[in-house]
Amino acid sequence: MSDNSSFPFGASLHPFSFHNCFHCTVSNFIVTAITVTNSLLTLPVSVIVLHVGRRRRQHPTVTSHTEVITYHMVLTEIMYIVASVLYCISVYTDLQWMMMASSNVSFIVACGQMFFHVLTCVERYLAVVHPVTYLHLRKGGRVTVRNTIVWCVWLLGLAKMGVLAINSLEINVLVYLIQQAVALAAVAFCSIAVLQVLKRPGPGEGGGDRERVDQSKRRAFNTIVAIMWTLVVRFGGCLVCTLLYSSSRLSINSRCVAFVSSYWFCLPSSLVSPLLFLHRAGKLPCFKGNTESERQSP
Repeated sequence: MSDNSSFPFGASLHPFSFHNCFHCTVSNFIVTAITVTNSLLTLPVSVIVLHVGRRRRQHPTVTSHTEVITYHMVLTEIMYIVASVLYCISVYTDLQWMMMASSNVSFIVACGQMFFHVLTCVERYLAVVHPVTYLHLRKGGRVTVRNTIVWCVWLLGLAKMGVLAINSLEINVLVYLIQQAVALAAVAFCSIAVLQVLKRPGPGEGGGDRERVDQSKRRAFNTIVAIMWTLVVRFGGCLVCTLLYSSSRLSINSRCVAFVSSYWFCLPSSLVSPLLFLHRAGKLPCFKGNTESERQSP
């Protein structure tokens, strides 16, 4: 265990005693590869989503709850990438105080990412399983509820600093494992409930509209399946990697490699929601024709 006094910001603020991984060559290489990949793939998509969202926010009638959550989600992605870049700089310049600051920010932002992904699944669950309640919440007077929930997510991310201040590997790992397990259970429950509703025939699906309704349901079904599996991979992978990190049977270098490898499991879910948003907005050239035909269909 490294000496906490060697860090200006105090290692007690850092979860999982991750400062022990600062000089692990393999884990730093993995973090660098993940940072470069995110900078090339996730960052451009996130910036485009915010740009499109800024223009769509000028027309509140076309802005849904899911879109607002997506805006905040991509904002956390950008913050996470910036923190990752700073961490990589600290590794190659041997600035341990920058490593501490950037890695703390990344863990706090990751908490917000998790809650925003869960909120997206809950929103789809309400829209499909409880449509009456969902329509009631979509009224203008209920926007305050949504905004309050969104800002509570940010506050929870800041509140995590209190957990990080507890200089206990066991407590930090336990809290993180509980978060990932609860998120995984919530995503699985909401997604399975939505899929069950989509598989059942609804009222008014007979006659000439049946084929169009079936195609619409099939697209929704495939979308939910894609989102569900990316989130299962994200939370399930992080869960397994954290369990490996907490194992005392592994060397510190192996534990560091296991933990940073969990970031690869986050990449699919970091891309799928923004890409689906751009697809719905007709901003993906390769799918623009399909989106326009969907809009024009009666």
